Amino acid sequence: MQDASKFKATHRSGHGHGPRHDVVPPTGVTFKAGRFGRMIPELTHALEPPDAALGELGLAMLDKDDAASADNPNIPAGYTYLGQFIDHDITLDTTTLTEVAQDPTAIENFRTPRLDLDSVYGFGPRAQPSLYDRNSPGRAKLLVGTTSEPGFPTPGAAGLPHDLPRNAQGFAIIGDERNDENLLVAQTHVAFLRFHNAIVDQLVGTVPDARLFDTARRHVVDLYQAMVLRDFLTKLCDVNDIAAAVDRRRFFRFETFGAFGQPYMPIEFSAAAYRLGHSMVRRTYSHNRIFRPGNPPAPPGSFDLLFLFTAKSGQIGVVPGPTPANKPTLPGDWIIDWRRFLDFGTTDTADGFTLNHARRLDPYLATELHSLPTGAGTPTPDSSLAVMNLRRGVKMKLPAAQHLARFMGVEVLSPDAIATKADGAVAKQHGLHLRTPLWYYILKEADVTQGGMRLGPLGSALVAETFVGLLQGDPDSLLSRNPGWRFGQPIPGLLPPGADVGFSFADLVAIAAGGREKEKLSPIG
Repeated sequence: MQDASKFKATHRSGHGHGPRHDVVPPTGVTFKAGRFGRMIPELTHALEPPDAALGELGLAMLDKDDAASADNPNIPAGYTYLGQFIDHDITLDTTTLTEVAQDPTAIENFRTPRLDLDSVYGFGPRAQPSLYDRNSPGRAKLLVGTTSEPGFPTPGAAGLPHDLPRNAQGFAIIGDERNDENLLVAQTHVAFLRFHNAIVDQLVGTVPDARLFDTARRHVVDLYQAMVLRDFLTKLCDVNDIAAAVDRRRFFRFETFGAFGQPYMPIEFSAAAYRLGHSMVRRTYSHNRIFRPGNPPAPPGSFDLLFLFTAKSGQIGVVPGPTPANKPTLPGDWIIDWRRFLDFGTTDTADGFTLNHARRLDPYLATELHSLPTGAGTPTPDSSLAVMNLRRGVKMKLPAAQHLARFMGVEVLSPDAIATKADGAVAKQHGLHLRTPLWYYILKEADVTQGGMRLGPLGSALVAETFVGLLQGDPDSLLSRNPGWRFGQPIPGLLPPGADVGFSFADLVAIAAGGREKEKLSPIG
């Protein structure tokens, strides 16, 4: 039996706190219009509060415990890391806080601002064959890595196809190295690799090998985009905002403000609204039957362990080494049990089974996110992800949230509503209940108006308009190929017809796993 005391993180980077200056742009295609810009360029007055005020407010945004009352019963925890995976698919800003330009349009987004899975496919099998299985029909399948010997006794856990493909030093061979930043986003990436390969298997014999990859990729990207629209966004946004954006976008006017009428990445989204996922992160997870609460000596899936069992942030590939993560690839006992992260209607009560839920959308971040990079120690302004986010909003010259809400015609939170609770009292002390940082306001709005179940009016409109705009600006997307489509209708052209209706992240994972049976979704039992 493994010594639980060895489960100690030694990595030097953490969630949102990696050494950004040396991030190599990933291998996806660079879209010429792929820069950061303003959704509402008419708002030129930036909010620039004193840094000390940002520090005090950020440190007050603390989720002090892991009480179940702060869970969001509407959002399983797998969507937290699907959101991070999607973020990596559409954005990559390699500038540091000190390097960021005064004008955010000068910041290049090295990732294509499209929902096209270039983080998975890279340049494709001809230009980047290292991502692909040369022995598969038409070389159409993506490489999938296999697991190493487990640390805890787990018969049959080694050699399973449930890791990212890795080189001899353990580094992931994938289209975006950020998807090996933490174990849960890595396992999400693995699910997409396996989903693509499952679609290839379904198509073999129905199309020539020379067309197999392109046909499979089209099916996968179509279903991914449909899932983002119908499943992921509806968990975060008011469905009326999504439908309205599909009918007629009012604010993300890339046709007017984008180079050559092409989409760019709005900083109101990337530097504020879409940082909502930070509030959804749990302190611990029931990861599988071994690494779960109440199963000593095995620890639960804690913040530091989720980073330890990677190569980018942790110890995979560092062999030999002092921790259980010092293996050539992911140890087999750390394969995810998807039933604990997505709702498959599981009624299993064995092995401490429980469905992890995301935390509510509110202005409170897990303790570990205030103590980066290790997730331990006393929080300081320089170690707090909340403070970093607030500072980034200032550097990006974001306007006060109230100005943006009034411009967009949505109801503005009252100063008294913002001033509620301990964090609100700090905001009021610095006058930030009157002119409020956008990221903080969006989380406070979700808490006050929706009980943290989903985004409030401003946040919902920003997120819905951005995602719909990115799809409508991509000539190959579902929406561009079906300009008359309206939210709620089946999307034409999918195979089989109507495949998008009700298609969820859980459906994608089940296809990737080969079924919904326990042994498929939880390979180690």
